[in-house]
Amino acid sequence: MQLLQRAYERFAAIIHELLKFGTIGAIAFVIDFGGAYLLAFGVGVGPLVSKVLSTVVAATFAYMGNRFWTYRHRQQSGLAREYILFFLLNGIGLIPPLITIGFTHYTLGLQDGLSYTIAQGVGVAIGTVFRLWSYKKWVFLAAPELAEDAVEGTDARPHPDVKAQADPLTTP
Repeated sequence: MQLLQRAYERFAAIIHELLKFGTIGAIAFVIDFGGAYLLAFGVGVGPLVSKVLSTVVAATFAYMGNRFWTYRHRQQSGLAREYILFFLLNGIGLIPPLITIGFTHYTLGLQDGLSYTIAQGVGVAIGTVFRLWSYKKWVFLAAPELAEDAVEGTDARPHPDVKAQADPLTTP
């Protein structure tokens, strides 16, 4: 019975966290997509620069939303460390959209709004999978009590990978 309760609690916590992450992500997506499109087609900024600028604004919003809402229960390892890591990982997550936008715009010569939006969407989808995994792995660390709960009731010392085992979304 206790095993089922633990499984339910863990599953509920994961779903709750994913819903929050998705909400923040949806708002950041609108900021990113809308900003990039507005800069590229409304202001006339180049397609890649538009994407970089909109991503910086969206990533700032996403960091604040995820740190202070989605992952507020997770261990805080210092805002400066988290912020730098978050933006480094967002920089890596920006590579797929830049490749797809650049390829569509410069190689294929498709410079209309629809082509830009589709290229951006494909790239963002690829980058999002990386970001979800990397944020949980390196930025918003598992709370220490989750690791303790994973070994509760055992006489053995915790395995060095207890943190990874306590959060099933970060296990390789």
